[in-house]
Amino acid sequence: MKLENLNIIIADDHPLFRNALRLALSNAFEHTQWFEADSAEALQHVLDEKDQPFDLILLDLQMPGSHGYSTLIHLRTHHPDIPVVVISAHEDINTISRAIHYGSSGFIPKSASMEVLEEALNAVLYGDIWLPKGTQIVPVSDDPTDKMASRLSDLTPQQYRVLQMFAEGLLNKQIAYDFGVSEATIKAHATAIFRKLGVRNRTQAVIALQQLEMDRIDIS
Repeated sequence: MKLENLNIIIADDHPLFRNALRLALSNAFEHTQWFEADSAEALQHVLDEKDQPFDLILLDLQMPGSHGYSTLIHLRTHHPDIPVVVISAHEDINTISRAIHYGSSGFIPKSASMEVLEEALNAVLYGDIWLPKGTQIVPVSDDPTDKMASRLSDLTPQQYRVLQMFAEGLLNKQIAYDFGVSEATIKAHATAIFRKLGVRNRTQAVIALQQLEMDRIDIS
């Protein structure tokens, strides 16, 4: 059975890669609607603004605002029906193992050929988990990073967005303006974020978020 009439999001901050990926896959997936996002915030806008269901998200772990695995964790918590496939230039077993542990339906190295990419996406769209040949997943221990990932998944979409803005260094009044709400509302969000993450202030909340960046994690 040929897959067609799909809605697929490509979330990657490199426009040339997004364009090449879309063009390369257009023949394999006929009549597909392609949506693009160049940051975690842009991805959330696509998910919020489009009223049709999405069939797949192709996710780069290192987009602006992603902080490593945080966007993947957020997607699996709040959009569990949409399979997510990580496409990354980081091809080490630790990165792959974390991605699968946090709910990715597959992991495709950016060095993969288009034939392999098509095979992988077909497998995921039919409900399978796809990994590069010969991959031996490493168990992820119950370490501080994993505990923080669990706490992050408790944040609501608005709280997660506020946390991202904290990481960008925005003030409460700037965030309130962007949300179109009062500064008191943002302070209430902040209080809830601190409680859920088990921290006391903005600085500690941002440090907690940064724990999920790939270059800060070692599961070996």
